[in-house]
Amino acid sequence: MTSYQLKIQTIYCGDNIKMLKDLPDESVDLCYIDPPFNSNRNYEVFWGDVQEKRAFNDRFGDAKAYIDYMRPRVNEIYRVLKKTGSFYYHCDWHASHYVKIMLDEIFGANYFRNEIIWKRTAAKGLAFRSLPNNHDSIFYYTKDEKFTFNRKYLPHREEYIDKFYKQVDENGRRYQLTDLTNPNRDRPNLTYEFLGVKRVWRWTKERMEKAFQDGQIVQLKPGSVPRFKRYLDEQEGTPLDNIWTDIQPVQSQAKERLGFPTQKPVSLLERILEISSNKGDVVLDAFCGCGTTLVAAQKLNRKWIGVDISPTACRVMGQRLYELYKLREGKDFWVDDLPKTEADLRELPHFEFQNWAVIALGQLTNMSGIPNKIKSGDFGIDGKLYPVELEKKKKEDKDLFGDIDKYYPVQVKQMDKVGRPDIDSFQTAIRRDGRIKGYFVSFDFTKDAIAEIRRLDKEGEIEIVPITVSSLLRAEQYKE
Repeated sequence: MTSYQLKIQTIYCGDNIKMLKDLPDESVDLCYIDPPFNSNRNYEVFWGDVQEKRAFNDRFGDAKAYIDYMRPRVNEIYRVLKKTGSFYYHCDWHASHYVKIMLDEIFGANYFRNEIIWKRTAAKGLAFRSLPNNHDSIFYYTKDEKFTFNRKYLPHREEYIDKFYKQVDENGRRYQLTDLTNPNRDRPNLTYEFLGVKRVWRWTKERMEKAFQDGQIVQLKPGSVPRFKRYLDEQEGTPLDNIWTDIQPVQSQAKERLGFPTQKPVSLLERILEISSNKGDVVLDAFCGCGTTLVAAQKLNRKWIGVDISPTACRVMGQRLYELYKLREGKDFWVDDLPKTEADLRELPHFEFQNWAVIALGQLTNMSGIPNKIKSGDFGIDGKLYPVELEKKKKEDKDLFGDIDKYYPVQVKQMDKVGRPDIDSFQTAIRRDGRIKGYFVSFDFTKDAIAEIRRLDKEGEIEIVPITVSSLLRAEQYKE
C-alpha cells in the first residue's frame, strides 16, 4: 500500500505522473495546468532549444499521442482534487477540442463550468486563407456540485459610466435614476399608491417610505412615477464573464518577464485563484514552468505545490520566490528530487545539464550563475558568473539574461574527460569575449588539460578554473 504524504510549499522536480501518484486522495483545493500544447510554438524545454523543440514535435506529432500523454496525468489530478475542488486546463486551438472530450470523460460533462477565452495578443499578421488566432482556451471543471466560487467584478468602462451615470449630486457622486415598478403585475401585496402614483412596486410600502426619507427615491415632478437613485460608487461593477480581454500577455519589456517561452502573467493566475480558492487553500500546478502559479498563490496567501520535469525550471522557480518574497529554500520552501548523482546528470538533456551546471556553479562560488539562452552559436560561452555586488543591478534588468559588463565566462561539457583541445578552444573564447578568467565544468579533465590550465595561469595570460561535477554535487549536498 502506498504511503501518501501532502508536502506543501514544495517544488517537485521530475515527471508529474510519478509525483502526482505520491499525493493523497482529495487533498488539493485547486489545480491549474498549462501543459505543453500540441503546437509548433510550445515545447517541453525551458529556454527554447531548437533540437529539443524538434523532439517534442516528433513526440506529440498528432492529437492522439498528445491526449494519450495527458490522460493518465489528468486522471491523477482528478483523484487528488477535493470534492469541492476546481480544475483549470490551459490550452490553445491545436488540441483544445480533443482536450475537451477527454475532460468530459474524466470529470463528467455535467461538471464542465466554462470555456474561458483569454485574448492573449492582438493579431500580428494575416494568416493564409484563415483568420489569425489570438486567444487561448482555459477549460474550467469542478468535481462536484458544491465547490468554491467567488464571483469577480470588473470596473465599469468609461463609456458605460458616461452613458448611464450622467447625473451628479451636490457631493460629486454620480448616479442614475432607475425603475421602481415591478415587472410582475400580479402582486396584490405590492400594489399600492405612493407619492400619488398607484403601481405594482418592487418593494413593500414600508421599504419605499424609508428609502424616500433617506433620499434614495426622487419624484421629478408631481404625478410622475418615482424613481430610485442608484449611485455608481455603491455598485460592484460589471460581473466577470468568460471572455477575458483585460489581461495583457507578458511583453518583452514587462518587469515579470523571465525569458520562459510560454510564460503567463501573474494577474491571470491571480484571477483564477481568487475565483476558485480561498486563503489557506492548497493550489497545485503539475506543469509549473517558471512558477507563475506559485508566485500568485504565495501573494494571495494560498498553500502551494509545484511540479516540473526541468531542473532548470525548478531552480529558477526557487530564485523567483526568493527575489519576490525573500523565501529561502530549505526554510520557507523545498525543492525535492533534483538530480543528486553523476548518473542522474548524465541522463539530462544537454541543455538542461548546461543550465544545472551554471546555476550550481554560481551557488558554489557565491556568484549569480546565468545560463546562456542561446544554445547554438554561443561561441563557446554556455553561461556567465556575475559577482554578488552586481546582483542588485541584474535585478533591475528587464530580462533575466540582461547583459552586465563584469562577469566570468563559463563553458560546460557533458563528457567524461575534457582534453587539451577543449581548453584551447575555451581560452580562445575567453580572449574573444575580452576576459582574463573563466570557469570550465565537466565530469573530469585529462592530465594534458590540467597541464595547459596550469601553464596559462603561470604565464599570467588566462586563468581557467576547472570544476568537476562531483564538486558541484558535494557543494549542493553540503548546502542541504
